[in-house]
Amino acid sequence: MEQINKEKFDELLNGDKTMVCDFFATWCAPCRMLTPVMEQASEKFAEKAVFVKVDIDLEPELAARYGIMSIPNVTVFKNGEPAGQAVGYMSKSEAEEFFEKKL
Repeated sequence: MEQINKEKFDELLNGDKTMVCDFFATWCAPCRMLTPVMEQASEKFAEKAVFVKVDIDLEPELAARYGIMSIPNVTVFKNGEPAGQAVGYMSKSEAEEFFEKKL
């Protein structure tokens, strides 16, 4: 999963693929715990969506734009709009179930 900035985010948001964004911070322990889960999900669901990460400390404007108050926050974007959101740590099975429904 690639960590991206606002410019790349906007480029992907306006693209034709579904985007899954993991909003995180380096100091956030649950975010670090979620990283391997998201890596596995990004491989399993690679055909359905592009998976990216945004560090909210480096990109506070994006966090504010989408009202990100709690992290980790995994948001699915379809057609440029949020289409699903999961806040907090998810196990591998919870993440797979979430992506099965939202992608």
